[in-house]
Amino acid sequence: MKSLLTGLTTATLLSSGLYADIKVEDVKGKYDPVPDVKASKELKQNINLGFANTTGNTETLNLNAKYDFSYMIPGYEGRDLSWVFDTSVYLTKNDGETDNEEYTANLALEQALSNDWLAYVSVRWLRNTFRNFDSKTFIGLGVGKELYNDGQHRFEMKLGAAYNLEQYSNDQPDHDFASLTEYMAYENQLNKTSLLYVKVGASENFDDFEDYEVLGVIGFTFAVAERLSVTLEGEVRYDNIPPEGFDTTDTKSIVRLGYSF
Repeated sequence: MKSLLTGLTTATLLSSGLYADIKVEDVKGKYDPVPDVKASKELKQNINLGFANTTGNTETLNLNAKYDFSYMIPGYEGRDLSWVFDTSVYLTKNDGETDNEEYTANLALEQALSNDWLAYVSVRWLRNTFRNFDSKTFIGLGVGKELYNDGQHRFEMKLGAAYNLEQYSNDQPDHDFASLTEYMAYENQLNKTSLLYVKVGASENFDDFEDYEVLGVIGFTFAVAERLSVTLEGEVRYDNIPPEGFDTTDTKSIVRLGYSF
């Protein structure tokens, strides 16, 4: 009988970067430069628990957990500087054997500029041996702009560059490279308690543009109480040149309950 286990990672922000007790893997996608957390001048935190069905390199049903926080301080010329962080775990064991294990952590600083422009710096570290990534590090920077916002519909785009280091679980040599990254997001505030969102990101190796990845996410979240929400989310990730012996496409279907404080 299949048993599902999960846990939250712990992280400490240091002036030189991000440290975690376990290696972590980015599920949401390294292409979104900033974790999907709305910063405010008060510390905000969220805990989410739910189920995720995966296909591709793993065919499992996982119990998953996610934690995030956000905080905003005065930055350049007094404009808002946002710190945002999230981390999550996907883990399944079957008869005592782990058949899927995936960790994520994302840390970003986003500086508001004039005319709805922004600049960002992002650090990500990931681990998923079932996709042959023993460790995958991403350090990126770039700019973005909110192109449209009428209070209900919102559309933004980001463009940047990144350094990537991929360390594999098998004997395949480590791979480091620079990449171009693009990201766009659309949000529709359907009413006071529900939000529909679509996010698409891509990354291309500067040395070989045939070496690219694309991530697409569509989701719907709605409030069920003052501090409780439910999210339904689907994710498709395509890697045109995956690690040797692995599939090009992975999917996730996620249902989770969130608590904010």
